Amino acid sequence: GQPGPGQGPGGGYGYPQPGQPRQATWTATVGPDRAYFMAMMQRSGPEAAGLNLPAYSPEQQLTLTGPQVTIGRRRHSTGDTPDVDLSVPPEDPGVSHQHAVLVEQADGSWAVIDQNSTNGTTVNGAEEPIQPFVPVPLRDGDRVHVGAWTTITVRRG
Repeated sequence: GQPGPGQGPGGGYGYPQPGQPRQATWTATVGPDRAYFMAMMQRSGPEAAGLNLPAYSPEQQLTLTGPQVTIGRRRHSTGDTPDVDLSVPPEDPGVSHQHAVLVEQADGSWAVIDQNSTNGTTVNGAEEPIQPFVPVPLRDGDRVHVGAWTTITVRRG
């Protein structure tokens, strides 16, 4: 059992195999976004007048792992907690309990699907929300906007 020429220890495991590209790792950074908040306030009705951008909120960083990553707020009655829980202080009041999901695609990339949320989901600062239940493919650096001030920036590692 000596490894053959060109084979690493362990029979080549842990090394990229020819014709099998390593899936890229995607990460998401979640945090308040002042520019998105200001634009959202200009479009909103009087019910948004009392909202204030939190003075400080630490960004959450997570690695996207398939098949999906749920975005929303914890439901206190059932204890259901989404993967990205925006009910932690400062709670984003514009986020639905089941707001959106990030879904891994066959090629290893990701798409966002709005779950028919109350306030909608936008991508890259667009004014029009995406259609509910329709996957929108994401590229490296795309920004997914949910709630009153939350932006989720996806990066391909």
